[in-house]
Amino acid sequence: MPKSIIRKRAAFEILALDHVVLRVTNPSRLKRFYCDVLGCSVERERPELGLTQLRAGVSLVDLIAVDGELGRAGGMAPGKTRRNMDHLCLRIEPFDPNALVAHLVSNGVTVGEIKSRFGADGYGPSLYVSDPEGNVIELKGPPTRAGK
Repeated sequence: MPKSIIRKRAAFEILALDHVVLRVTNPSRLKRFYCDVLGCSVERERPELGLTQLRAGVSLVDLIAVDGELGRAGGMAPGKTRRNMDHLCLRIEPFDPNALVAHLVSNGVTVGEIKSRFGADGYGPSLYVSDPEGNVIELKGPPTRAGK
């Protein structure tokens, strides 16, 4: 008989998946696939970072070139024994920094720096945490400004 899951009341509500970041060896090939095959469109490109952001409905799929500035920070290229996903981002509300940090810390979570980052809705506050197996999750609040 399965155990019941007891849910603690969180300091926020998850609204949607904001974006997924994929570490890739051939950004051009992946961009063609996501755009031409799956119907995404280019939202913005930051070649100096090795970043291409693709619109996928209300969400984004970010392609990070492993040989670009952001990609090099993630280590070796993805492979059978190496991760391909950099992080997933959950859009949350409210984004009350004090309540959010208190909730996370009270649950034994190490909290990253809160700062404005770009996502599917534009720029807004976010922070990074890791799950118990080391997967990185960005918690992103409402947009404070649009922009590309």
